[in-house]
Amino acid sequence: MAIELKMNEMIQACLGLSSDLTKLPVTHIWVDYDKEADVLYLSFRKPQRAKRTVETDDDVLIRTDGDEIVGITILNASTRQKL
Repeated sequence: MAIELKMNEMIQACLGLSSDLTKLPVTHIWVDYDKEADVLYLSFRKPQRAKRTVETDDDVLIRTDGDEIVGITILNASTRQKL
């Protein structure tokens, strides 16, 4: 029963993400989460080979290669609210 509940929770969380993820202008997304540091890493190209990092005011790091966004790092990821 506990495993079934966890599976349902995971499925529901993934379903909640699916609509938003399909709106991104990328075909591949690699996701890593460092729970201890509470940092979410999103890569849109492997290897990323970012040439520049732009830091926003809200603890988001945008990794770029020229005009292409190749990754996003979100600090304090677990406390984020959808805008």
